[in-house]
Amino acid sequence: MIIMKEFNNNRYIVTAALPYANGPIHIGHLAGVYLPADIFVRFLRRKKKDVIFICGSDEHGAPISIQAKKEKTTPNKIVNKYHYMIKNCFIDFKIIFDNYSRTSSKIHHKISSNFFKKLYDNKKIFEKESYQFYDKKYSQFLADRYIMGICPICRNKYAYGDQCENCGSTLSPEDLVNPKSTISKNPIYLKKTKNWYLPFNKYQDFLKEWILVKNKINWKKNVYRQSKSWLDNGLKERAITRDLDWGIPIPIYNENKKVLYVWFEAPIGYISSTIEWAHKKNVDWKNYWKNNNTKLIQFIGKDNIVFHSIIFPAILKAYNKNYILPHKIFSNEFLKLENKKISTSKKWAVWAHEYIQDFPNKQDSLRYVLISNMPEKKDNNFNWKNFQRKNNTELVATLGNFINRSIVLVNKYNKGIIPSPGLFSFNDKYVLEKIKKCPIHIENLLKSFKFKESIDIFMDLSKVGNKYITEEEPWKNNKKKIRLNTIIYVSMQIVAMLAQLSELFIPDTSNKMLKILRLKLLFWNQIKNRFNIICPGHLLGKKKLLFNKIKNKEIEYQLNKLK
Repeated sequence: MIIMKEFNNNRYIVTAALPYANGPIHIGHLAGVYLPADIFVRFLRRKKKDVIFICGSDEHGAPISIQAKKEKTTPNKIVNKYHYMIKNCFIDFKIIFDNYSRTSSKIHHKISSNFFKKLYDNKKIFEKESYQFYDKKYSQFLADRYIMGICPICRNKYAYGDQCENCGSTLSPEDLVNPKSTISKNPIYLKKTKNWYLPFNKYQDFLKEWILVKNKINWKKNVYRQSKSWLDNGLKERAITRDLDWGIPIPIYNENKKVLYVWFEAPIGYISSTIEWAHKKNVDWKNYWKNNNTKLIQFIGKDNIVFHSIIFPAILKAYNKNYILPHKIFSNEFLKLENKKISTSKKWAVWAHEYIQDFPNKQDSLRYVLISNMPEKKDNNFNWKNFQRKNNTELVATLGNFINRSIVLVNKYNKGIIPSPGLFSFNDKYVLEKIKKCPIHIENLLKSFKFKESIDIFMDLSKVGNKYITEEEPWKNNKKKIRLNTIIYVSMQIVAMLAQLSELFIPDTSNKMLKILRLKLLFWNQIKNRFNIICPGHLLGKKKLLFNKIKNKEIEYQLNKLK
């Protein structure tokens, strides 16, 4: 179990992986990175922590150029198109960053160039000739991911230049049998080029101490295992520049088409985005990135682990300007769609912006299903039938039904006013204790990065509420006013707690509930270990429908769209 023992710390930088601006985001991105990061930041803010939530679009590299060629446009138009599409999707799903930047910004170009220049000036990098695969049709050197061939280990015909997804082996393009370009589908050949390299082997001992000794207990198992595997195999020098005409030109080279490699400059985007935010807020960004009292928490995709656990820390160490290192690196496993791997190239995905078009005002339904089905320990699956079932049975028939039943009782028997309770029965006390302990359980789970279990605790409280009303049968106590008032009072305490807790997971719903209750969102310590959140004599607002059922024809439409 990964527990934030240092949770008394008051300053945090939380970063979410920079989405690549060559296409829209899908449900795998939301479940893997952005929803867990959003929940965690919401929790920190409710704990009154000084936290900045940082992200931005990753807008350089070969895939951008390739997408531009596919769409017969320019790289600049591609990144503009997808940057705003992605940014608007985050806003629609209530994932609100303190700063959402882009790596094509002037500030990012400046900061990344400064990193390269200092490494160059201090002789931390060196120039070297090498042979790299080249696509003659497109006159372009190819990144490993754009090379495909036969895996030398399992003979899979569709292995990439960096990994075989069939057997999981880490590969180099030279390992592949009959390598081809994924862009032109043509055979490729090796061509001599010259680039700048960072000798990661020089940081092997530093990284071993930092990862294998200092962070062995703290890090999630999948992050630790993958990082250890790289260290066990021995780190090697890696190029930090590429032969491309789209990217950040290296500041000491007079040859065209030589830019910073995207994996070198993209993680620096967390720093440049923070600096951009600090300029807007007129605060000193160094109080965050160069302060040992700050905890850097990074949420990333499984395929980005080594870039954050090894490459980015090594760059910061080489730069040697007192930057803090990641304190926690959180990575989920992969989310499948209808039992098949999500694939952007094969268009097998549920795109976030299309979901919003097809299910307007149902962002919380998707948030709930993705969080409750989050692939924290192993690959998990999203299917449309299960999405419909969870929406209709859990959000509508359980949570929504309980809230509706409770508010109907207040309106029917007490004119919309919270009544004063009488003496509490054994069952009342049991339920009130459940309410008190609910925030404590959720806090312990969130400190351990267990988001799936935390939303289960939230939903369980609504089940407790439904069971309580069913067992107590308040409609049979309408002649026993004191007992009826007590049942209504206890039920409404559950509703009030659910309204407060739901902000972490389904914020639109929380906002609606708080308006119905005419309550404000409280800080965590104001709801922790108490049950009396809504007081006797409090007048409720107008009742609203929180959730709608999803119909069969809506699901059939989505299944047909996949086909």
